[in-house]
Amino acid sequence: MKPKFEVIILEEVWNLLNVLDEKAKEKIIYNIDKAKYLNDPELFKKLENEIWEFRTNYKRTYYRLFAFWDKLNKTETLVVATHGIIKKTDKIPRIEIEKAKVIMKLYFEQKNK
Repeated sequence: MKPKFEVIILEEVWNLLNVLDEKAKEKIIYNIDKAKYLNDPELFKKLENEIWEFRTNYKRTYYRLFAFWDKLNKTETLVVATHGIIKKTDKIPRIEIEKAKVIMKLYFEQKNK
């Protein structure tokens, strides 16, 4: 089966992943890979307009990686993971969504130069 999209993980996400314990990191990466094939809002969910989140719950800790779509052409689609947070509640801080929007804007500005 072909994935529905490819994922680019930006540096800030890698910085977060690299400070987590190995099992949590593996679970997050596994869920990202799984989300490429399944339409499951428990794994990949739209937050608002262009901002989405990869979702992982591991040992009662919620990991969220913010992302946006870059539809290169009719055959290729990328999802760009911008940054992530570790949280204890279901509510997403507004500042994190705004941060993802700023990173998205910079990404497309750089891409279109």
